[in-house]
Amino acid sequence: CTVLFYFLLLHSDTGRPSCNRCDRRLSCDCSRGGFTRVPMVTDRALTLDLSFNNITEVTDVDLTGHEQLRALSLHGNRLVVIDPSAFNSLWSLEELDLSDNQLTALDPRWFSKLGALQQLNLLNNPYSCIGSAPVFDGLVRLRRLAFGGPALREIQRGALSGVSQLEELTVHANNLTRYESGALAYVWPLGRVTLSLHGPFLTDRALASSVLADVSYPETPMVLEDLYLIGNESVKPFYETAKRRVRYITFRNLFISDETIVRLLVVVNGVPVISFIVDNVTLTGEGRWERANWTDHRAVDEFVVRNVVVLDVFKFVSFLQLQFLLQYPRKVSVINSKAFVLPCPTSSLLMNLQYFDLSDNLLTDMTLTETLCNGNGTLKDLRVLNVSGNALKSLSTVSRLVTKLRKLTHLDISRTDYSFMPQSCPWPSTLRHLNISGAKLTTVTPCLPTTLEVLDLSNNDLKDFTVALPSLRELHLSGNKFLRLPPGNLFLNLQALTIQSNTLNMFDRSDLQSYKRLSNLQAGQNKFVCSCDFVAFLQSTIKGDGDVQLTDGEESYVCDSPLYLQGEQVGQVHLSVVVCHRVLFVSVSCGVALFVGVLLCILLWRLHAFWYIKMTWAWLKAKHSSRRRQRLRDDPSSDALLTFDAFVSYSERDATWVENFLVPELEEPSEAGENSMNPRPLQPLTLCLHKRDFLPGQWIVDNIMSAMERSRRTVFILSENFVQSDWCRYELDFSHFWLFDGDAGGDPAILILLEPLSKDDIPKRFCKLRKLMSSTTYLEWPQEEERREEFWRSLRNALRGGEEDD
Repeated sequence: CTVLFYFLLLHSDTGRPSCNRCDRRLSCDCSRGGFTRVPMVTDRALTLDLSFNNITEVTDVDLTGHEQLRALSLHGNRLVVIDPSAFNSLWSLEELDLSDNQLTALDPRWFSKLGALQQLNLLNNPYSCIGSAPVFDGLVRLRRLAFGGPALREIQRGALSGVSQLEELTVHANNLTRYESGALAYVWPLGRVTLSLHGPFLTDRALASSVLADVSYPETPMVLEDLYLIGNESVKPFYETAKRRVRYITFRNLFISDETIVRLLVVVNGVPVISFIVDNVTLTGEGRWERANWTDHRAVDEFVVRNVVVLDVFKFVSFLQLQFLLQYPRKVSVINSKAFVLPCPTSSLLMNLQYFDLSDNLLTDMTLTETLCNGNGTLKDLRVLNVSGNALKSLSTVSRLVTKLRKLTHLDISRTDYSFMPQSCPWPSTLRHLNISGAKLTTVTPCLPTTLEVLDLSNNDLKDFTVALPSLRELHLSGNKFLRLPPGNLFLNLQALTIQSNTLNMFDRSDLQSYKRLSNLQAGQNKFVCSCDFVAFLQSTIKGDGDVQLTDGEESYVCDSPLYLQGEQVGQVHLSVVVCHRVLFVSVSCGVALFVGVLLCILLWRLHAFWYIKMTWAWLKAKHSSRRRQRLRDDPSSDALLTFDAFVSYSERDATWVENFLVPELEEPSEAGENSMNPRPLQPLTLCLHKRDFLPGQWIVDNIMSAMERSRRTVFILSENFVQSDWCRYELDFSHFWLFDGDAGGDPAILILLEPLSKDDIPKRFCKLRKLMSSTTYLEWPQEEERREEFWRSLRNALRGGEEDD
């Protein structure tokens, strides 16, 4: 069975595609890859995104081995079949997204082993019923659950059986036709609930009331989507939310009339609704809501309107009749609603206003002046003002308008058309946060208030910053054209600096040390020149050395140059010593080479290598001239070229013997004596002596070679002086020993020992001489007078090639 299992396992992987798009954090993004099967990825993956592919089936072995997987997304595929045990090995899975597929039924076995699951998305699948089986039983750690879709028709009582508490519950049930009361009431506490109940609000308001009743809690924010509220009957389900004192209500994708608004205000009369948010709302009336002015909404603290469409804007009446609504909120937001002005009388109704957001509208400098009542301080309690994303052009105008807002601490004037900053501007002394990002500023001037603690100048055209802001704690300069970090001495209390996506080439420790209190730096996504100093500094900073931390991640710091490092993360770059310390490397290399050279020369001198080299060269020359020498010896006609009968090699210390005995006896022979066996006179021999016959100015070895070439024989005078003379004298007097080579074709050398000397007394480097002493008969100079005549006769015979005297 085991063998069969592994066979099937291996067989099932045949033909499966692979996905290698995993980053260093083991997050694998295999989305939009055109996969029709679950691809193979590393079993060490922590997150796996398979969204927007064409996968139709997940088999029992597709995810085997992924015990470490934390998040899996199969969103936007064509899933029809999931094997009951497909997820059994995903013991560590915390997030699972199966939304927007073709699952017609939910199988409880899919989730039976997912004890660590915290987030599950089952939206927009064609299953029609939920609750017939305890689908979520055992998911005790589940905190975020989303289910439903256009096909959902029925929610039964056991739908959320096993789910004890949720931080967020999302139910899309626009076409719901049957709901068992209490089906969603199992969950408590419930952090937030989002309901899409378009159909029930139109056709079955009793069903909608049942759903709302089960999820309405005072402290649970409720989001209601896709509602069409026309007529008094459409608001009946809200009696349930009012009864349970729901305090946070959000409408999303709302279509509503004046009549319904009035009725809704009546329904929630006296209910302590703290937050009332409307996103994507279409108004069909004229704003005549004063009929509900008797109602009590003093509990409303936040009122947000985003993306408002007024069908008949020219008939829309003034808000002056809505004091009963406007006088209470402390936070009012009118965002992206094409508002171009809020008349001063209407603004004056916002008596408790502390937070005012008019972003992404059509305000100009003139209409903003009207909205803020020409800066007369009407909004005396205002602390936060956001007019970003409007067509404002004059920075001096907005500074003047807010000067009298004595409690203003936050001002957002980003994404405007400011291109010029005046030299001075009035500001309230309480201003601490200023956002002028996304404008067109090119310079910074002392217009900026010195009281600022947070300043955002991102996405402008700034190149430098020279204004001192001693109280500043955070500075955001991303998306500009800075070439270097701003001087740190301008910001004595700066703790966080963001300067991403500029033209920074590098920065170093001295730049950061000028910031006395800087602890967080984000400087990635710049064009860094990866010099040795910068790479070493940044790598040490990444490791946590120093007081400043790079909070935007190591991957944000990428080399732009030199070219061979372009695209490499600075933290992964390794530069060699040759690149980083070129001068030092060359100096050390030259020093080492010089030292080695000197050491080698000393070693060669001690080992007499120079002597060997000279002798080798001389030997090579002798080899080269061997043919010439042989021709001279063999050709009788060349006798005229052989100037000498013998070349005599001797030590300078033996010169007396040579000059007093050898030369007179061979070059100046006397007549035969009484005892002579040969009455004829002896023929004189011509000897070559270095002291007498060498040419001055030539290298000694050349003289030796020349002498040997012009001599019939060579005579070596051997004595103890050979052994005990200095090596430099050996080079001068005996280097020609190396020239003797039996292959040269010359006659053997004649050795004369002036005193007893064995071959062991000869230095080993005279290998040829040692060889000669072993293979050649040598003459010994007799100390007895009577034996010398025989010595001279033997020597003459040897020099004449064995010819005997008569």
